[in-house]
This record gives sequence, structure tokens and C-alpha cells, in this order.
Amino acid sequence: MGAKLKVVEDPLFAGFYSLPDAARLLGQQNTQKIRGWLSGWNNGQPILLRDFEDPQTVSFLDLIELRFVDFFRSQGVPLQTLRKAAERARKDWDTTHPFALSDVKYMTDRRKVFAQAAEAQKDKVTWDMATGQTEMWAAIESVVAQGVVFDPRTALAKKWTPRAGFSNVIVDPRIAFGKPIVESTMVPTKTLYRQWKADQSYESVAEWFKVDVAAVKSAVMFEIAMAA
Repeated sequence: MGAKLKVVEDPLFAGFYSLPDAARLLGQQNTQKIRGWLSGWNNGQPILLRDFEDPQTVSFLDLIELRFVDFFRSQGVPLQTLRKAAERARKDWDTTHPFALSDVKYMTDRRKVFAQAAEAQKDKVTWDMATGQTEMWAAIESVVAQGVVFDPRTALAKKWTPRAGFSNVIVDPRIAFGKPIVESTMVPTKTLYRQWKADQSYESVAEWFKVDVAAVKSAVMFEIAMAA
């Protein structure tokens, strides 16, 4: 992109997650991987720039970037290439969260950044991905962006549907500190699930929290699926 976009980011409105919470939402069993991507390994530099000084706390935008890193690692992209691409993108786009930016607005720029990083690292796997057919890179970006809603003003992620099959369960940093909720409620799914587990009645939980029975059922099924 020609002009730099100065993105206004406020960590106070960016959700609060522990490392285990982040791992759970990402479906990533290895919490140490997430810790390393955020804090680095041994004397190595991290891939991402986190919002909070506390090494145990993850913001919503951190979470979206972790999802990006997790996917690209699964495609064989080396850590060094990801780190190089993130550094370049942060500098070029003047934002601390380049991997949380819209695939529509930043797909071409992100592809270019990854090609440059791959060339610098002599990384053939990523080079082939980034310099191959545009359709292939577009398909990769669409997979990463699946379930994510971007703010049209900042191009940053603002909402996420964390699990396929539960389109009404969202993570929104502006609601319940970013904990998963059924979209029609303001109540975390875990809260509804725990109450249901104690009462064994969808109706009584719905009445207590003033939500629809369907919302309670969605929350319960979501939490059961996440624990599987």
C-alpha cells in the first residue's frame, strides 16, 4: 500500500486471555509454542509484539495474530521467515499487529512481505507460496481470515467466530473481556455451561440469565465441543 496506515489500538479494549485460554480457543495443545511465539525462545526474539507486559496475558489482537502464525507454521513456514515478515510489515505499515489486518486490504502487501522475507532467509517453501499463483495465496489468506470480522475503519480484526459449526458463538473484545459468548447474549458461554451443569436444566438457566433457551443450548454444546 502507498501511504502508511496509523492504526489506533487500545489494549484496554482488546480482551484479556491467559495462555491456556488462548491455546484452547486456537485448538493448540502446546501452550509452550504460544509462549515462544509471543516471548521468544531462550535468547531468540519473539515473532509478535504483544500488547501487555505480563507474559501470561494475551490480548484479542495477539490472539488473532497467534492464529495467523499457527496456520502458517502448519503450512511449513519457518519461524525465522515469520519473524522477518512480521518485522518488515510492522515497519512498513506502521502497526504493531500486521497479522491481524484484513485479508482484503492487505493480501497483496502481505504476500510481498512474505516473498521478501523468504528470499532473505533462503526459504524455498515460503518463496514458492508467496510467488506462485495469486489464487493460491488468496486461498491461504481466506482460510486464515475465516470467521474473522474486520473493522472497516482500521482494517483490524474486531470479532471472531472461534469454532466451525458454532456461527452464533463469537469472541468480541468489547464484550465480557473477549470471552466467548452466544451473540444474542452478553453472558460468557462458560458461565452458562457451568450453571447448566449444576442445574441440568436449559430452561432454568435461561430464566436465571434472561436469555433464550436456544442460547443456553448453544453455549453448552460449544463448551462440550471445546473440551473434546
